[in-house]
Amino acid sequence: MTSPDPMAEIRASFFVECDELLEALQDGLTQIDSGDTDAETVNVCFRAVHSIKGGAGAFGLEDLVKFAHRYETVLDEVRGGRIAPEHDAILLFMRAADILQDIVRNSRDDVQSDPATVEPTLKELEALTGPLEEEEIDAADFQPMALAFDLDFDATSEGAVDGLPTFEIEFRPVRELFQSGNEPLHLIRALTALGTATIDCDVSAVPPLEDLDPEDACLGWTVRLETDRPENDIEETFDFVEGLCALTISNISDADVLLPTLPMLPPLPDPEDAIDETTNPEFPLPDLMPSRLTLVASETAEPTTASNSDSASDIPVSTAEAPLPPAAIRPTPPATPAAKPVAANATVRVDLERVERLVNLVGELVINQAMLSQSVTESGIPTNSPVAQGLEDFMQLTRDIQDSVMMIRAQPVKSLFQRMARIVRESSASLDKSVRLVTVGETTEVDKTVIERLADPLTHMIRNAVDHGLENADDRIAAGKPKDGCITLLAAHRSGRVIIEVSDDGPGIDRARVREIAETKELISPNQTLSDAEIDALLFLPGFSTAKQVSNLSGRGVGMDVVRNAIQDLGGRVAISSTPGTGTTFTISLPLTLAVLDGMVVGAADETLVVPLGAIVETLMLRKEDMRTLGPETQVLRIRDDFVPLLDLGAELGYREPLSDYNGSVVLLITTDDGVRAAMIVDTIHEQRQVVIKGLQDSYGHVPGIAAATILGDGRIALILDPVDLMTTAKGRTRIPHTCLDLAG
Repeated sequence: MTSPDPMAEIRASFFVECDELLEALQDGLTQIDSGDTDAETVNVCFRAVHSIKGGAGAFGLEDLVKFAHRYETVLDEVRGGRIAPEHDAILLFMRAADILQDIVRNSRDDVQSDPATVEPTLKELEALTGPLEEEEIDAADFQPMALAFDLDFDATSEGAVDGLPTFEIEFRPVRELFQSGNEPLHLIRALTALGTATIDCDVSAVPPLEDLDPEDACLGWTVRLETDRPENDIEETFDFVEGLCALTISNISDADVLLPTLPMLPPLPDPEDAIDETTNPEFPLPDLMPSRLTLVASETAEPTTASNSDSASDIPVSTAEAPLPPAAIRPTPPATPAAKPVAANATVRVDLERVERLVNLVGELVINQAMLSQSVTESGIPTNSPVAQGLEDFMQLTRDIQDSVMMIRAQPVKSLFQRMARIVRESSASLDKSVRLVTVGETTEVDKTVIERLADPLTHMIRNAVDHGLENADDRIAAGKPKDGCITLLAAHRSGRVIIEVSDDGPGIDRARVREIAETKELISPNQTLSDAEIDALLFLPGFSTAKQVSNLSGRGVGMDVVRNAIQDLGGRVAISSTPGTGTTFTISLPLTLAVLDGMVVGAADETLVVPLGAIVETLMLRKEDMRTLGPETQVLRIRDDFVPLLDLGAELGYREPLSDYNGSVVLLITTDDGVRAAMIVDTIHEQRQVVIKGLQDSYGHVPGIAAATILGDGRIALILDPVDLMTTAKGRTRIPHTCLDLAG
């Protein structure tokens, strides 16, 4: 048996981390675009790109390293305040993040990225900073020059804060570090951003010039860092150079500070007395080894432009000897205990196939629990017996396990929403519209399977909103609206389902034009009476399009019907609401999970069916005086001064003809997300239980009124109803016409 390739596993892990880093990059750019130009936000973006570049270099992904290196250089200029994060620049950074995501995906799939897509963005980035220094050096004749080791940090530090923990970081790279595309300068800058740092560069390993190998790593650094950040933050700085350097991190907060031998100090003044700096004697430093060079940097330092060359000689330090500052030779007062950092939640990456297997096993557990429960009931065991009580505990335990497993497969919709942000940018650029995307409820968790299958229909809805839903800038200004259109993407949990809304602030649906097009295409008759909701629903008909001309985004009549079918395949539904002059909202309602649901087991015409519990408002007993006749075959139910359609479940599914008398029948009052109600007649209610969803789409396609199937406790198959679809397709037959009765007689 062939053992798995460890490098392949590490490579796969790298690309998973790339997804997380790209998500952090998108978040940071969005925050900057909204006005949050805090230094830490910019650093998050920079570190994300830098980490991707470092990991890509380790795996020899040259295209990814090249693009990330240029992108990283521009973000470093933003960090240094040399490029202002204006709106146009942020839009370029977002496009660059999209290209970076494409290159990551292509690198993962071993596909060559298209230079026609990458190069224009690279040139735009280069226009902000000028050509890479490596290219300038290659183009110029070699001229000997003096070698400087000056780290261009601001050495006028505010000084260390008393009581902060102190760490000593010893860092010496090996030649493979530079070959992987990493730069020690960026690592040192990242450290200085964590607190107040004293940096020593060890040049003792630098050989004579004639023996120097330019690809060797000859420099080492010792950084003394005073910070309130946990040690984990320091370790994360070196995540992508692990194994490419000698690294030691020591907490020396309580260790004795090693200082040169100095003359005896005079007695310290009373602590209450002010310390007069001018009375402290100056102590000349003893001769220091010329190979040990020191300077101080703090998190308030603003670094100047650094060379982008991946060479150790680009990491400069000061060669001048300076007297030790007075703060460095005074005894340190006792440190106050620092607040204990909150530990981050530990995570583990698991192959999705293993999670799916666990979900399937939990489904089988639910089925077996139902079978066991039914067997106990049929055996006549008393409900207060130890067996029955143990079974009740087992049922609760099964539910807890099922909930926990579903949480493992649940994911926030944030990643999906970020993909939609790219769709908005690309669509608006194609149509020359200025569009802003607002997201709400990014942390709403949805089954991973739902997220993956929701991407395509949601993409089409976003493009439709940009193309059809929003006016151009001139029309918006004429209507008294802001020049920039706004699309809102919302996710939330409501009544045991996931709700996703795509809304725009455009002119709304032109219902007169929709009706005109539908009549022209002979989708409806000219004299047919339709409500506003029914006119809006015409948009979902196959071949329907309001586009006046075919474009890259729309006009071919293939769209919203595909969206509706995709949503229905997920066990969901989509609805439209529109207000003239205000905008349009598409609402998608989806089940929380595609594995298990809570249902009401009912009987109709000797068939056992399951109604999703979330659709049931209440149950009641039908009385003859509450029924009203509406047409020759239809009756409605009066409930609390309101009338709702009456649906005979057995008749609607074709199991039998409508009954002659419904007095005393059991009714389930069901409702949709938009408040539409109906009364469903069933013969009996068996019980409420969890059922495992088994899809029927692959074998039978879409069956009107049926969402899926399940296995009952006795091993029989039961259909799971889709109440909303059933209400939409119902014939409403609750009476047999008198003519039929006469013929039968």
